[in-house]
Amino acid sequence: MRHHHHLFLGLALLLAACHPEAGRGTSAGGGALEGTPKPDAAELKARLTPEQYRVTQERGTEPPFTGKYWNHHEDGRYTCVVCDAVLFTSDAKYDSGCGWPSFFSAENDRVATRPDNSHGMERTEIVCASCGAHLGHVFADGPQPTGLRYCVNSASLDFEKGK
Repeated sequence: MRHHHHLFLGLALLLAACHPEAGRGTSAGGGALEGTPKPDAAELKARLTPEQYRVTQERGTEPPFTGKYWNHHEDGRYTCVVCDAVLFTSDAKYDSGCGWPSFFSAENDRVATRPDNSHGMERTEIVCASCGAHLGHVFADGPQPTGLRYCVNSASLDFEKGK
């Protein structure tokens, strides 16, 4: 009987992890790290612009070639607009021609991934590993050394110059 209980629990956890909204509370599932409090919706709506809230909390996408950082070339670090975690550096930024800021690598363990099958497409969503904010998507068509293209909404980012 005890074995069946563990089997059922394991199956339930596996099914939960496969759900698109699963893992908002764990780094493995692409959400906030355990113990990291996420601001509530009212606080975020007061602090973020409507576009930042729509992109980071409602998994929105800004139109290409419109964001603040798609054609940005200063040296520094790109941080999460929700929690200030450092996500990318200017050393990994490149012009992919897609109209959104593109990076070939993320800072270690700062960006999590999860499947995204919305809009009839199979993609890999990227989220801030600290707070679960939607950032964009990652594709396997980037330059070396990683071959990845992290395609990021400017509305999900802030920038710290020269760090």
